[in-house]
Amino acid sequence: MSKTTQLSFPAADPFILRAVDGRYYLYCTSEDGSGIPIHVSDDLVHWQRRGTAIGKDTARWGVGCFWAPECYEINGKYYLFYSADWKENPTGALENFRIGVAVADDPAGPFADMADKPIFDPGYPIIDADVYTEDGRYYLYYSRCCYEHNVDGLEESWIYGVELKPDFTGVIGEPVLLLRPEQEWEGRSAAATGRRWNEGSYLLKHNRKYYMTYSGNFFAGPDYAVGYATADTPLGPYTKAPENPILERGAQVTGTGHNCMFRTTAGELMICYHGRTEATGNDRIAFISPAHFDEQGRLVIDAE
Repeated sequence: MSKTTQLSFPAADPFILRAVDGRYYLYCTSEDGSGIPIHVSDDLVHWQRRGTAIGKDTARWGVGCFWAPECYEINGKYYLFYSADWKENPTGALENFRIGVAVADDPAGPFADMADKPIFDPGYPIIDADVYTEDGRYYLYYSRCCYEHNVDGLEESWIYGVELKPDFTGVIGEPVLLLRPEQEWEGRSAAATGRRWNEGSYLLKHNRKYYMTYSGNFFAGPDYAVGYATADTPLGPYTKAPENPILERGAQVTGTGHNCMFRTTAGELMICYHGRTEATGNDRIAFISPAHFDEQGRLVIDAE
């Protein structure tokens, strides 16, 4: 693929897995949050719906707001990490999101929760799971929600990382704060919302350096955009790129954010993200664009 492709169906928070069968599987958030749709393609252009990975009718611990899935092939099985509203809510919190994991023998499912509870409870709502593995160790990255997280008069969303137990039944050690809103562009929607966001992280490695992409600003607004930060170890410390944002609103597409990255069967690096157009209205549509690292090691998105 040499240019940006717009998918023809709503697909918020898209994640693409290139499975061992050579096909591409897209997992995403539905706008009503009732479940996580699956689509499959042979060429990244033509897609077929393959049902729902998990949702309110099949989940063991979640009751709604099934968001931000990511699916990984590990030892012949498929593990779907996702966010949902936890049924255990003794304080009546308005945002009670946690992260869980479901497993299947096939990338098209059916998926079943591995437990009747989230992976862990940090004591505040979390979303946007991303998992990275290296040398037999697993790392979970997530976004702490803005809800009741007041910082200097604004509610803020921060990105954390923590090591996962190899069987995904819990975490090892304490979460580490990795990213928080600090750059000017990350506050463009703050005046209207009273909130600032760093969320939707995705980690990849290039030339012994760790690159974490993330999104800033209000997901439902036009200024939602993508930046990145780099580190020498999976849990940081991370330094944000001065050229951020590397993907933002254009003449035709706004609200560009919550990305994943993957390589095609031909080895080409791609980024998949959602955005809105005048024709699609409030529905978030997925886009796929080429990406590359330049000679200085900067991550560049070719979104024209």
